[in-house]
Amino acid sequence: MSNKIKNYSEIGRIAYRMRFFGKIIVTTNGSFDVLHAAHVRLLERARQEGDGLIVLLNSNDSVRRAKGDKRPIFNQKERAYMLSGLSCVDYVTIFDEDKPLSILKTIQPHIYVKGGSYVPEWVREEQNLVESWGGRLKCFDLEKGYSSTNIIDKIMERYNGKED
Repeated sequence: MSNKIKNYSEIGRIAYRMRFFGKIIVTTNGSFDVLHAAHVRLLERARQEGDGLIVLLNSNDSVRRAKGDKRPIFNQKERAYMLSGLSCVDYVTIFDEDKPLSILKTIQPHIYVKGGSYVPEWVREEQNLVESWGGRLKCFDLEKGYSSTNIIDKIMERYNGKED
């Protein structure tokens, strides 16, 4: 497993050191179930916002609660490993809650990035939390034509619903 993948206590210590040395911490979160080009571009843009990007990755259980029993396609270890292989990602940590509130409290990022598929009402609690220590929410527009769900549907349609 990649040395970029950290548990809560490790990521807490890393974030503390980054803040101590005046580094700008950027976080984003998601399931990143079927990684595609728009994910990578979002992560690259997020990394440009600061000195280090920490990806908060939804656990298998939290993905199932949000997207149904057939998801995730790739388990959390595989998804974390794929994300950790990207040069724009400094660290990955997995969270099990429906919202990453506890890990956000631990990290206290300066900037919390959301991609265009977010709904403002759904992230209000996260936004308020990040703003409570002086951080800010930064949103990037949805890149049209990309969706893990649509990619999965297209694959299923192409192969007539046959799963190998």
